[in-house]
Amino acid sequence: MSDKNLLVVEDEAPIRDMLRFALERAEFRVGLAQDVPNARLQMAESRPDLILLDWMMPGVSGIEFARELRGNATTKDIPIIMLTARAEEEDAVRGLNVGCDDYLSKPFSFPELIARIHAVLRRTVPGGEEERVVIAGLEVDAASQRVTVKGEPVHLGPTEYRLLYFFITHPDRVYTREQVLDRVWGHNVYVEERTVDVHIRRLRKALEPHGVDDMIQTVRGTGYRFSEKI
Repeated sequence: MSDKNLLVVEDEAPIRDMLRFALERAEFRVGLAQDVPNARLQMAESRPDLILLDWMMPGVSGIEFARELRGNATTKDIPIIMLTARAEEEDAVRGLNVGCDDYLSKPFSFPELIARIHAVLRRTVPGGEEERVVIAGLEVDAASQRVTVKGEPVHLGPTEYRLLYFFITHPDRVYTREQVLDRVWGHNVYVEERTVDVHIRRLRKALEPHGVDDMIQTVRGTGYRFSEKI
C-alpha cells in the first residue's frame, strides 16, 4: 500500500465508489467526501497528499473550494486535480488559473487518471536535486522546497515550484512548450501545451512583487527562457 493519502471530493456516490476502487487497486489510501463541508472536516483530521476535486457540486463548487485552498497558508501546497464534465478549453484554463495542477474531463480512463496522479506527485516531491540554487537574489532550496528573493519568501504552488526549479537550474537556454512539458510534467502525461502558458503566468504573478518576474522570458515563436540578462 502506498503511503500517499488521496482525498476524493465528489457528490455522485457511484463515481466516488468507482474512484475509490480504482485508487485502492493502485495502492493509494483513499478518503471520500460528498461535498466541500465534509472535505473540510476530513482535512482537519488528516492532510491529504493530493485532492481529486469535482467541479460541479451543490453548495460550494470545486472551483470555489480550489480557490479557498490556494488562499490558505496551510493548504496552498496540496496538489489538486480537477475532475469535470466540462470539456471546453476555457474551462480547463479557468481551472488551472484558480490553482489546480491538472484537469481531467469526464469520462476518463482510470489508467490515464492514475498516470496523471503519479505525474503530479512526482513533480511535487523533488528528489535527487541540487539542494540550493541562487541567481540574482532569487534562491530555490530544494531540500525545504522554499523560494526566497533576498530573504523574502515567495509563495508558490507545487507546479510553479517545479517549473521555477527547472528554469533556474537551466538558465540562459530556450525551451519550447513541448520540452517544458516533458521536463516538468514528465513523458507520456496527457497535458496540453496551453497548460505551460497558464503556469508561466502564475509563476510570473508570484515573482512580480519581488521584482524578478522578468527573468521568466518569452521567446516569441519558440518558447521560454530563464535569464537574469534582459
